[in-house]
Amino acid sequence: MNIETLRNYCIAKSCVSESFPFGEDTLVFKLSDKIFLLTSLAKPNSFNVKCDPEIAVTLREEHPEIIPAYHMNKRHWNTIYMDGNLSVTLILQQIDQSYDLVFKSLSKIKQQEIIAL
Repeated sequence: MNIETLRNYCIAKSCVSESFPFGEDTLVFKLSDKIFLLTSLAKPNSFNVKCDPEIAVTLREEHPEIIPAYHMNKRHWNTIYMDGNLSVTLILQQIDQSYDLVFKSLSKIKQQEIIAL
C-alpha cells in the first residue's frame, strides 16, 4: 500500500476531513475534528492509528511492522509500517477500527448526523 491509496481510502469514509495541523509534513485525517489517522509525508511508509489497548498489544506481539506510536499515547495508538510485509486487508482493518473507535467516542447526536449522510 502507498500513501495515495491510504489517502483515498481515508477520505472515502463518511465525514472525514484532512488537514496539516502539525505542519506541512504531517497529513492528518479526522472524523468530526477527532484524529483517527496521521502520517508523515516525509516518511510515507507508515501511519499512526487509534487502537483498542488490548488489541494493540496483540498486534505488536504478532507483527514487527506494528509498534507503539511515536509522539502518541502508546496505550491507544500504533504505528503501522507499510513495507509490504503486512497484508492490505490487515492494514485496512486497522484504519477501519481506528475510524470506528473515534466514531464511538462521538456523542449520539453526532453519530446520528454522520449515519444520516
